[in-house]
Amino acid sequence: MHLSELIRRKGFVVTCEIDSPKGVNIESFLDKVDIVEDHVDAISVSDNERAVMRAGPLAICHLLKTRKLEAVMQLTTRDRNRIALQSDMLAAAMLGVENIIVLSGYHPSMGDHVEAKPVYDLDCVALLRAANALTRGEDMSGHTLDGAPSFCYGVTASPGLEPLDEQVAMLKEEVSLGACFIQTQTVYDPTVLERFMESVKSLNVPVIVGHMMLKSASMASFLNSNVPGVNVPDKLIRELEGLSKDKAADTSMLISIDLLKKLKPMCQGIHFIPAGWERCVPVIMEALK
Repeated sequence: MHLSELIRRKGFVVTCEIDSPKGVNIESFLDKVDIVEDHVDAISVSDNERAVMRAGPLAICHLLKTRKLEAVMQLTTRDRNRIALQSDMLAAAMLGVENIIVLSGYHPSMGDHVEAKPVYDLDCVALLRAANALTRGEDMSGHTLDGAPSFCYGVTASPGLEPLDEQVAMLKEEVSLGACFIQTQTVYDPTVLERFMESVKSLNVPVIVGHMMLKSASMASFLNSNVPGVNVPDKLIRELEGLSKDKAADTSMLISIDLLKKLKPMCQGIHFIPAGWERCVPVIMEALK
C-alpha cells in the first residue's frame, strides 16, 4: 500500500531510515533493506545526512521503486537553490517517487566537507510553498508546467526542543501548505511526546515518532550534549553504564521495546533510525505486535 493511502486510512505507519552509500556500491545498502523490508511500510533515504556527502537519494529511491518497495526521499534546502529543488521534485515525480520529507539539513561545517558553502535559498516553509505550486501546475515564478506532479509531503519536528510554541506555529503553517504527516526527532521520554501530541492534536495529521537505539552510555551522553531537543533520561544511561558490547546490545533492545510500547499508543507511527543496527528492527516490531 502506498504511504499516502496508509496515512489516509489512518493506519499505523512504520518507516526505516537507511543512509545511501558513500560511493557506487549498492550491495551493502540493499542488504540492510533486505533485513527490514518485511517489517516496515517504507524505506526513507537520507539526503547527505549530517552534511556527509553520499549518493543522491533520488537514484536510491528509484531503485527501491523498481523492487516494488515504498520509498521516502528526504530533500534538504542546504545544498540547492530554488531552481534545483523544484527540478529534483519534478524528477522524483517522473520516477514514481511521491513521498518527500522536507528538511533544512545540518550546516556543512558539521560534515565531511567543511569548506562547502551552504545554500539555504529556501526554508522548509518556502519549499513547501514551491512544492504546492508544482502540484497546481506552475513553478515558483508562475510559469505553467507541462504536467503537474503529485506528492505526499512530510515535515519534521523535535518534541523536546524549546520553545515548543514556535515549532507548533511553523507546523501549523506547513500543514496548511499540504504537509501530510509529521516525523519527529528521536524521543526517549514518554512525557515529552505526550506534551507534544497534546500541542499538535488540532493539526489533525499523523505523527510518526523517531527512534534511534541507544548503543551505549557514551552514545546517550553524546546525544544529550550535541543534539538539541534530544534528552536521554539519566535512568536509561545508568542501565547501559559499564556493560560489555554484547550486553549493552541486549539491554538496548529491551530499552527500545519498553519505550516504544509506551510511545506507540500516543502516535500514528514509528520512524526507525537504526544507524547500522537494522537487524534489531524485526525483533522490535515482533515485540510490539
